[in-house]
Amino acid sequence: MRTYKLTAFEPTGHLITEETFAAETDDAAKEKGQAMLMEKSLLEKTHRVVSPAGKLILFHS
Repeated sequence: MRTYKLTAFEPTGHLITEETFAAETDDAAKEKGQAMLMEKSLLEKTHRVVSPAGKLILFHS
């Protein structure tokens, strides 16, 4: 398992949440990140999921 980081921001740049989670693949991390954002009602906020190598897996502005 690899460790990914999910971050969500307000339009002002204020940090809403920053969490780490584990996933087997980048695709699995993308799905898990989207589910976490949906759970917290943050899908419409600016967010990103980044891989351990720094690759942007999911982004919304």
